[in-house]
Amino acid sequence: MLTQSDLKLNSGSKAKKSRMDTVWKGLARDKVLYLLMLPGLLFFLIFKYVPMWGVIISFQDYSPYLGMLGSPWVGFDHFTRFFANPDFWLLFRNTMMISLLSLVFFFPVPIVMSLLLSEVKHRVFKRVVQSIVYLPHFLSWVVVVGITFLLFSQSSGIVNLVLEFIGFSRVDFLSNPNWFWGMLTAQNIWKETGWGTIIFLAAIAGVDPQLYEAAKIDGANRLRQTWHITLPAIRSVIIILLILRIGQIMDVGFEQVFLMMNGAVSEVSDVFETYVYRVGIQGGQLSYSTAVGLFKSFIGLVLVIGANRLAKRFGEEGVY
Repeated sequence: MLTQSDLKLNSGSKAKKSRMDTVWKGLARDKVLYLLMLPGLLFFLIFKYVPMWGVIISFQDYSPYLGMLGSPWVGFDHFTRFFANPDFWLLFRNTMMISLLSLVFFFPVPIVMSLLLSEVKHRVFKRVVQSIVYLPHFLSWVVVVGITFLLFSQSSGIVNLVLEFIGFSRVDFLSNPNWFWGMLTAQNIWKETGWGTIIFLAAIAGVDPQLYEAAKIDGANRLRQTWHITLPAIRSVIIILLILRIGQIMDVGFEQVFLMMNGAVSEVSDVFETYVYRVGIQGGQLSYSTAVGLFKSFIGLVLVIGANRLAKRFGEEGVY
C-alpha cells in the first residue's frame, strides 16, 4: 500500500520529468535559433569568461617563469600599494571627470538625434542623414585623432586659421589642459552619436501609431506627442542603456586617450588605462597592473548593481 509520502515522491518525479520533457521539446523546436546563438556564446566563453582565471595573479607576485600555479601569494599587497600611491587620486579624478562629461553630454545626444530622425518623413533624406551620422563609427581612433590634429593644430589647423582670419588669436586646443576633457567629449559625440541612435530608432519604431493619432485628435502638437508618448514608450530602453553606461564609467577608452595625450596635458590625461599600460606593459609589473584592472572591474560591478536596484526601486525593469 502506497503511503502519502510515496504519492508525493511519485508526483514530484512526474512533475520533474514533465518539466524536463518540456525543456527538451523547446530545445528541439528552436534548435536553429540556438545554433545561431552558439557563436556568440562561444565568443563570450573563450574571450570573456576563460581569461577571468588570470585575475588571480593580482594576488600573487607573478613570474612568467613560475606561472600562475608556482608564483608566491602576496594577498592584497598590490591593492594596498595602489591605494597608497600618490597618483591614485589623480587617476581617479581624471577617469571620473572624463566619464561623467561623456555621460552628461554624450549620452543624451543619440536620444535627441533619434527623436529628430523619427520626425523626418522624406525617406531618402532620412536615409542619407542616417548614413552620414553612422559613418564616423567605422573610423578608427587613429583616424579620428588625426582629423582632430588637422583641424585644431595651433600652427596649421583649419580652425585656428579661420579664427585668425576673422580677427581672433589662435587657441592651443591640443596642448592646453583646459581643453583636453572637452576635446575627448566632442570626439565621442561626433564618432558614436549615429551608432547610438540605432537602438533608440528601433524602440521608437515599435510605438503604436494609434497613440499618435489619438493625441492628434486631442489637439497635441508634435512636441507634446514626443514628450507624452515617444519618451515614455522608450523610457525602459533609456534606463537599461544608462545602467550599462554607468557600469562602464571606469572605462574611458585607452586608445583615444593614449593618442590624444602629450606631456603638456599629462596632469589631466593620465587615467587608469594609460597607467596600466605604463606600469604593466612597459614596466613589466604584471601583478600590480592586474590588480588595478580588477579594481576597475569591481567598481563597475558595484555601480551596475547599485544603478539596477535604484531603477527597480523607482518601478523600472532594470537590466536583470
